[in-house]
Amino acid sequence: MNSETRQCNKCKNDFVLEQDDFSFYERMKVPVPNVCPDCRFKIRAMWRNEMSLYSRKCDFCDCSIISMYNPKSLYKVYCLECFNSDKWDRLDYKMEYNRNELFFNQLKVLLIEVPKASIYSDDPGMNSEYINFAGHNKNCYFLFNCGFNDDCLYSRGLNKSKESIDSYFGNKLESSYECINGNNSCKVFFGANSSNDLDSTFLFNTFGCNQCFGCVNLRYRSHYFFNEPISPEEYKEKLKEIIGSYSKIEEFKNKFNEFSVRFPHRQNQNLKVINSIGDYLYDSKNLNNCFECFSSENCKNCHFVKSLKDSYDCLGFGYYSELLLECIAVGFSQKIIGSYGIDNCQEIEYSFDLKNCSNCFGCVGLRNASYCILNKQYSKEQYEELKEHITKELTEKGLYGLMMPPEIAPFAYNETIANDNLPLTKEEALAQGFRFEDDIQITKGRETLLPENIPDHIRNVEDSITKEILRCLECERNYKITERELLFYKKMVLPIPRKCFFCRHKDRIQRRGSFKFFIRKCSNCSKDTYTNLTEEVAPIMYCEKCYQKEVI
Repeated sequence: MNSETRQCNKCKNDFVLEQDDFSFYERMKVPVPNVCPDCRFKIRAMWRNEMSLYSRKCDFCDCSIISMYNPKSLYKVYCLECFNSDKWDRLDYKMEYNRNELFFNQLKVLLIEVPKASIYSDDPGMNSEYINFAGHNKNCYFLFNCGFNDDCLYSRGLNKSKESIDSYFGNKLESSYECINGNNSCKVFFGANSSNDLDSTFLFNTFGCNQCFGCVNLRYRSHYFFNEPISPEEYKEKLKEIIGSYSKIEEFKNKFNEFSVRFPHRQNQNLKVINSIGDYLYDSKNLNNCFECFSSENCKNCHFVKSLKDSYDCLGFGYYSELLLECIAVGFSQKIIGSYGIDNCQEIEYSFDLKNCSNCFGCVGLRNASYCILNKQYSKEQYEELKEHITKELTEKGLYGLMMPPEIAPFAYNETIANDNLPLTKEEALAQGFRFEDDIQITKGRETLLPENIPDHIRNVEDSITKEILRCLECERNYKITERELLFYKKMVLPIPRKCFFCRHKDRIQRRGSFKFFIRKCSNCSKDTYTNLTEEVAPIMYCEKCYQKEVI
């Protein structure tokens, strides 16, 4: 079958289905979707709340906890200790499937009844608070989608890093700050696409640089200032006038942004990939419209996954899974459709938080179960007959093969990574059928220290600032400086940030780049090239071949 253009049922925009798409959906035994990739992403991402955390009580032991579920929601939420204990029986929660009632209405009731873990993490680590979708961390704080880090704060996507703050998507970073896509680097501040760099500030697309400031597209250079070589003594003197001062850092941040657009930008940051379209793809092949993926193949519309094969429309996890469709945080599994939090399972559809299960449909919280519908056990024959009845209903309504609908999602649009990456106003979200939360846990108007009264240079900041309440320059949200954070700023000679974590994270998302890819001509050879770099972001954009030949 050739490609086919369809109109999205949601946004009414046209989208294209390729021959490979038809083959995949046939293999999964689901209808071809009538919803475009962007709208499917919004629906799917609504099920992943990483950063909107709330203070509440454990509904089992009444201890104080931090949770991704709003306290005013209808969900029962347990602390991790209670949730993973044998103090309650998951088999107590089951429902008889009613053929005369809509399936997703019944699943919604079950989702409300079965207790939820306060955060998504099997092992938060030691002395690590305010984390979510993160594990095996030590002495960390405010980390999301991170693992195996020590002494890291306010970051997303860090792995095996130490003493680093305010970074996004980094591997083996140490003593670094405000880095995006950093790898195996130490003492790098305000770096993007920086690898094997040391003791440098304001870098873009660099490798093996040491003591460089404001540099773009350099390889194995030392003591460069805005791409010009200078003596070590002159470099040291220049840095003395800048580092530690908020006003100077902001001045040179603007200068660096203006400077960097004068250089060719690589079409993407992919490495060791074959026949793939996307960005931040590594050691992969045959990926299409994918983002931040490692060691994966034959996947489409996937984000933040590792070691995933033959799958479409997935967010997070992945690990040695195949044949996943419309999944969130699914790993070590095969043949999963429209589900969240599935681990080491096979043949699961429209389920939430299952482990070591097989042949389950519309189940929540089960462990070591099979042939269950709405958590009730059936014989294999009964299961197959009921499953056929449900899939027929969902197919007739155009829902089979899509993610569970947003009407039963536990989160509002603005609580999730959907809003991080495809932001909507309240009016837009409601018009598109999404819930919007007005009561996000946030504090405003309690500041004890105004931004203009924070000392410009870190050397003049007193330890008492950790007792003050600050106000974000952008959103006016209140935030605090922790003792560990202050120690880091003083040790690294960095100024106090004037924005809250959430606005700093939003800035990093912008620096990272969009999920949307399009064809643009290479500025050097005029070849049609897939990229997410607009002309405003990168006036000069080179395809991979030209970048390797002309720049490196």
